[in-house]
Amino acid sequence: MFIEPIVSHQNYRGWIEVITGPMFSGKTEELLRRLKRATIANRKVIIFKPSVDKRYSETEVVSHDKNALKSIVISRAIEIIDFLDDSEVIGIDEAQFFNEAIIEIAQYLAFRGKRVIIAGLDMDSDGRPFGPMPKIMATAEYVTKLQAICVECGSLATHSFRIAEEKEHILLGSQDKYKPLCRYCFHKFYHQENFNMETNS
Repeated sequence: MFIEPIVSHQNYRGWIEVITGPMFSGKTEELLRRLKRATIANRKVIIFKPSVDKRYSETEVVSHDKNALKSIVISRAIEIIDFLDDSEVIGIDEAQFFNEAIIEIAQYLAFRGKRVIIAGLDMDSDGRPFGPMPKIMATAEYVTKLQAICVECGSLATHSFRIAEEKEHILLGSQDKYKPLCRYCFHKFYHQENFNMETNS
């Protein structure tokens, strides 16, 4: 479990934390946990989510376990700057849906003394690095990579396998569209599905 660095208000320095992994690994749950702990520590907290994510709520960041925090909905990462005020801890959920401007925004916030906590998928449903997440992870002070449980064999799951028929790259959904798989099961199902697509075309 991630334990926050102990810093005083007089010697507060900014940094970037990343929470990543596949779907159903508890990324948003962990983001909300850290933000709630920051609130208990009397830090002023603010959280952002991309406007494309409307799965559970239009305006809240909601985990699969239905825990939630009121958020600010934005379409572009640059909009974060408009809401900075005196917040000390900045949460950003589903960061993979932003463009690479989110990397510079996170750096800017950290240099201004903000604690920036970013949650997002590390890989897409094809097993490829997702959006800006690799570069965000490379520039962060702290990276927590979570795993789910493979629904096929019970091993640690590192991949989000798409079970829905839609083929667009960005497809939001939950258990109705994805399932967590380990490396072995992902490659078995992924290559089997692609083989079936080729033979049926």
